[in-house]
Amino acid sequence: MISQSRVTVLVKAYPQPSKAHSETVCCAGIDSQGLWRRLYPIRFRHLTNNQVFSRLNIVDFRYSPPKNDSRKESCRVHEESICVVGKVSLESEKQRLVDSAVVQSEKTAIARGDSLALIRPMNPRLKWVRRSMAEIETAREAFEAQARQASMFDKKLDLLEPCPFIFKLSYEDDDGPHEKTCADWETSAAFFNLSKKLEEKKVLEHLSSTYCKKYVENGLVLALGNMAKRPQTWQLLGIFPSRPSNQMSLDL
Repeated sequence: MISQSRVTVLVKAYPQPSKAHSETVCCAGIDSQGLWRRLYPIRFRHLTNNQVFSRLNIVDFRYSPPKNDSRKESCRVHEESICVVGKVSLESEKQRLVDSAVVQSEKTAIARGDSLALIRPMNPRLKWVRRSMAEIETAREAFEAQARQASMFDKKLDLLEPCPFIFKLSYEDDDGPHEKTCADWETSAAFFNLSKKLEEKKVLEHLSSTYCKKYVENGLVLALGNMAKRPQTWQLLGIFPSRPSNQMSLDL
């Protein structure tokens, strides 16, 4: 059965090589009923210009029930149906959307049977581990292998350069301390963009200051999601600021 949905995008994870779908990106958003929708598989870099979306874009798409994913939020997206129809631009709209999806902890989301959640963490600290040359080369080879397997009808893509660092965020929620590897595409993109004008040490300091100071001051939000094959494992899929509605009213 084919269904139609419209979501506001809040999650866009880093591309992953896929044997079945070439290169895919896990994305997720919230529909008009306040329900999460996980959009997969999306070959994001194959999308046409009018289909490419970012966080807070409003997107229409058709989908079918997934065959090998029992998570209630998951949709098997018909890639050709993706259409960007707008963007949430007012801060009040963003706050309403985010506040509707925020839970107190990862444990709360699990108890509700959810596989996606937003939380407002406490005491965040960004860490990074430099990848070895062997790890970077292995990642390059994985993307190169998928590029070779692409259909002759697919758009030819530039090879994706792996980020030289693995970023981790430690934080606390109502259930205690956590540390998660960051799979947010925007974090890697920010690293490469900043590296064009800053030395590496300054880039890392800038990212740490942005996430752990600037975003905290403006209402830090983390997007979390579990894995279909290992549902007990939750990943950090997005990091962004959104001031709570009650905090805004106090500031005014």
